[in-house]
Amino acid sequence: MRPGGGGQVAYKQPDYAAVHKEMAKAGMTQQLLWMEYCDTCRAAGDIPYGLTQFKTHYREYLNQTKATIHINRKPGDIMEVDWAGQTAHVIDTDTGDLLDAYVFVAVLSYSGYAYSEAFWRQDQAAWTAAHVNAYAHFGGVARMLVPDNLKTGVIKHTKTEVVLNKAYQELAEHYGTAILPTRVRTPKDKATVEGAVGNLSTFILAAIRNGQFFSLRELNNTIWERLKVFNHKPFQKKDGSRATWFAEERESLLPLPIAPFELAEWSIAKVGLGYHISADDHYYSVPYEYIRKQVDIRLTRGVVEVFYENQRICSHVRSYDRRDRYCTKPEHMPDNHKQYLEWNGDRFRRWAAKIGPNTGTVAEGILTGCKVEQQGYKGCMALLKLADTYTPERLESACAKALDYTPRPGYKTIQTILRTGQNRIAAETTDPAARTDDADFGFTHGADYYGKGAK
Repeated sequence: MRPGGGGQVAYKQPDYAAVHKEMAKAGMTQQLLWMEYCDTCRAAGDIPYGLTQFKTHYREYLNQTKATIHINRKPGDIMEVDWAGQTAHVIDTDTGDLLDAYVFVAVLSYSGYAYSEAFWRQDQAAWTAAHVNAYAHFGGVARMLVPDNLKTGVIKHTKTEVVLNKAYQELAEHYGTAILPTRVRTPKDKATVEGAVGNLSTFILAAIRNGQFFSLRELNNTIWERLKVFNHKPFQKKDGSRATWFAEERESLLPLPIAPFELAEWSIAKVGLGYHISADDHYYSVPYEYIRKQVDIRLTRGVVEVFYENQRICSHVRSYDRRDRYCTKPEHMPDNHKQYLEWNGDRFRRWAAKIGPNTGTVAEGILTGCKVEQQGYKGCMALLKLADTYTPERLESACAKALDYTPRPGYKTIQTILRTGQNRIAAETTDPAARTDDADFGFTHGADYYGKGAK
């Protein structure tokens, strides 16, 4: 209003401390806060600043209070991760040697609240477990994940392309976060975690350097005790501590998924003629239409999944049975194999043993000579059906003769022996009861024929 008709307009002064606090929230903008400020002023009959003036006065407030941290880092936005450069040590109880332990650090950028854990290796399994444990410790997920360019996280990072490790990308998708690797040789991109690593190295690792730990669990228990003190230690240049700031940030974190992420191993395989792929010394069937196709295999603790051109074509419950390494689904089999579903290897073995030990040996060779036992059922059936055509005795004899030549004769070999009668000739030649003197036949002439018997 203009008092007396000639005074200056009495604008309503915004509460910039409240504005600053709201600006720390995800998705908040100065324009949105200005609009809300205008609505409040009009409802109260006050005159609001214009947007330009609103922003100008807010910058002056920031310069006066030096409260800029909320502008660059909003609660729940970023979690930065890295391996500490300094290692911890565990004493080998057998040799007394010092074993290196590598320390993982995760920091929420807004509050500086940290998580740390030691691992034996810096491999994919440790990297994944460290992230899963960090999210569980924070009780939520930041919207962005900022790692360094480690091979366990980033395969390729150029000005035009970022290629993430497949397992790391899966982890990010599981938790609903986006991975933004730091630029190569640009540590300022990860200033929070770099600072936290240095502080943790001093506060935790340096403090326990003379401690004696005989297991990784002992080491981590000590790290977590010191970590709790670290997070609650008051800031030197601002109010509160990492823990008190985290209490505010926790509300802005994304919720954890129902189940934690489970690391998957990926591999590539070509589907063989037996329509099975190999994974962890077991064989799992795929639809026979994919024979000779190259597929991707995803292996977790409980599931085996097979993908063709990024589409999942089948899955199996992972088997740990060392007695039966084959997992075959009937729907994956071609029609001419399904007719043998009611059969199994033991049934063929019992049938062959009834014919004779040699037939049993040949049948066993056919069954165990295939990558998938079911592939041998057709050959076994054909072998044993020869007994109907040539009698069980002749089949047993043919198998015995074939085993003289090779330890693993096939159906074709046995069939040829029976068709040509080789097993019958062998029996007549070797059986003493089948032999007679040459004189009983008219094929050998005596001495009288040649005149040598004349006196």
